[in-house]
Order: sequence, then structure tokens, then C-alpha cells
Amino acid sequence: MTRVLLVEDDPAIAEPLARALAREGYEVLSKGTGRGALEVASAADLVILDLGLPDIDGLDVARTIRADGYVTPILVLTARADEVDLVVGLDAGADDYVTKPFRLAELLARVRALLRRVGGELTDEDELVAQDVRVDVGAHRAFQGKRELQLTAKEFELLRVLLRDAGAVVERETLMREVWGSDPAGSTKTLDMHISWLRRKLGDDAADPRYISTVRGMGFRFETSEV
Repeated sequence: MTRVLLVEDDPAIAEPLARALAREGYEVLSKGTGRGALEVASAADLVILDLGLPDIDGLDVARTIRADGYVTPILVLTARADEVDLVVGLDAGADDYVTKPFRLAELLARVRALLRRVGGELTDEDELVAQDVRVDVGAHRAFQGKRELQLTAKEFELLRVLLRDAGAVVERETLMREVWGSDPAGSTKTLDMHISWLRRKLGDDAADPRYISTVRGMGFRFETSEV
């Protein structure tokens, strides 16, 4: 069983999050201090780490885990929306971050994505489903309900990546890299065009999205339920 170390000192956040992780099939180790987290970090397959801990700053916990030689993925929880803090957090060894308040579906999707990335969780990507949209990866076919969607190769890949991380924001840079193999620093006009075409084929409205929501300054999210 995949073991998740949850490091959060606020019971109002820690307790429901621990229950949600357990429902997903993870074994949860809960700690409310940085020192407690470091004592058991070696036993974890993934760490969810709050930055505002009562004893040690979360960034120092992340740095210590990395200094000890562990490559365990670290997902940071932070109320610090300041971009410098986020960059410093990633420099400290964090793999991803979620800002508070967070959507539970997004956090769980990011956990799954991190575990897939390191091979810590066995997943079957042969079929990806969110709402009434389904992608058969092996057969290279996509369906909306019983209707097969007629997608170009790039539209299919775009939908596949969005569905793979449904409920979470997929950053523009990630989409450019995974779908086009492009330098994410380049123009993303092509991405915007393909998102528009994909929305049209799904019957989606950018102004009132059911499937694909735009998250300004970040990327796009495929909704797991109607918004």
C-alpha cells in the first residue's frame, strides 16, 4: 500500500484530508510538527507538507529530507501566495505545491500525478474518464457519452493529458511540453487554438465551461463534475 506522510498542524485541515487520502486507498501517516515528520520521512512514498509548522519551517523540513538523500515526492501546502515563497519552496526540493484554500479534488489529482511520475503507484492509463468523457488510450479513441469524438492527433493528446489530471490545474508549460514537445518558454497561441477547437467538439462554452476551465495565469483544468 502506498504510504503518504501528511504534515499539517491544523486539525481542521489534517483530519478531513487524512480521511480523504485513506478513502483513496493510501496508508496515511499524520504528523503535526516538522520534527515528527523527519522521524518517519524515510517510510513515506509521498510527503504532503504544510509550510507553516509550529516548530520547524516547512521549507527546512523539505531541505532536510533532500539533504538526507531521499527523492520522495513532496507536495507543499501553503497559504503563502507570494511567488517568491513558491519558487523558494521548489528550490528547497518540493515537487509541486497547492495553495490554501485548496480544492480536495485538485490536491488528490496532484498526489496521483506525483506518484505516477516516480512509479510509486500502479495506474492503468488504458482508459481515462471524467464526467461523461472517456479516452481509450490504447485504441486512440475518445467518447462523449456514446458519441465518438472526431479529434486530430494533437486534440487527442491534449484531451488525454487534461483527463489524466482531471480536477487539477495543468499548467500551460506542461501541456506545451507533453503535447507538442515544445520549449514552454515559447508562444502558447497554438495551445489556445487547440483548446478552443477541443471545447467546440465537446460543445463547451469558454464563458460558462462545463468541461474545460481556464485558470488565469496558470493553465487549464478538466472538471470532474459540472461547474
